[in-house]
Amino acid sequence: MRDKSRERILLVLSFLAIHIIWGSTYLAIRYAVETIPPLLTAGMRHLVGGAALFAWCWAKGYRPTLKQWRASLILSVMFFLIGHGTLHWAELIVPSGVAALLIATEPVWVAGLMAIFGYRSRTSASGIAGLVIGIVAVAILVDRPSTVGRALFIGSVAVVISAIVWSLGIVYSQKAPLHPMAIMSASMTLLCGGVLLIAASAITGSLAHFRISDVTLRSGLSLAYLTIFGAITFAAYSWLLTRVSPVLVATHTYTNPIIAVILGALAAGEHVTPRIVIASIAVIAAILLVKREESGRPAHENPRELLNSSPRPPAAAASSLSD
Repeated sequence: MRDKSRERILLVLSFLAIHIIWGSTYLAIRYAVETIPPLLTAGMRHLVGGAALFAWCWAKGYRPTLKQWRASLILSVMFFLIGHGTLHWAELIVPSGVAALLIATEPVWVAGLMAIFGYRSRTSASGIAGLVIGIVAVAILVDRPSTVGRALFIGSVAVVISAIVWSLGIVYSQKAPLHPMAIMSASMTLLCGGVLLIAASAITGSLAHFRISDVTLRSGLSLAYLTIFGAITFAAYSWLLTRVSPVLVATHTYTNPIIAVILGALAAGEHVTPRIVIASIAVIAAILLVKREESGRPAHENPRELLNSSPRPPAAAASSLSD
């Protein structure tokens, strides 16, 4: 009886974590990059989170091969160097709520890329509708430079690139020779991504100009939040997938961008315009339609990532060590 009560509490806390903490990571990124270079922010959070997970897996006796390291390195370029590198940089300009909505379209891009690369024989009417609505939502959010300003336009395009490249990573991961143990695979990709991001920070010169004395308390706490609570949420996510339906776990796909928009408005004073409200509805509708199509596909055409992941698997799964 006590075990059942404990598991119910863990279920509630785990669901709160994947819904609220992952939804809050966009605001945390915005605060972190205020005084910490974006690439360094992303690199540090992934390196620390990846190292902690890798140490745990190593202690459990898991040993990756060179071939698995190579696959993780390739995946880390798409997931973290490009995917998260551009997202962190863009949040210097793009409001966190808008960034979250653009990232939330990833299941739409994944569905399109899976069709392009021949992972499925056909796309249903609901799938096509989801793709169209998702593209419309992006068009609403990424307005003309003459309307939103050149800097915001470029930043928004960078977030879209982040979403598309991350989606390419998901497609690549379907047949990549990654480590079969999910947490070990995630830790390896996080470690590779962290090293690449810090190296990129050094190459671009941002690391050389970084002074720890310039870091504000808000930025420092935000980075710590992203690293620590991201790791906790990843553990909660992995545990939930062993206890409840993946479809139920995937409900955070819909709530994360909404929470990000609300937190951005309340905590950072970001404006919630009619354009953002309309785009939010369109994004959620697009995800619903795409996931509706995926739930009806045969197993060989229905990759797990499309069904039971967040818009960032393992970004919210892996990233959320990053989100």
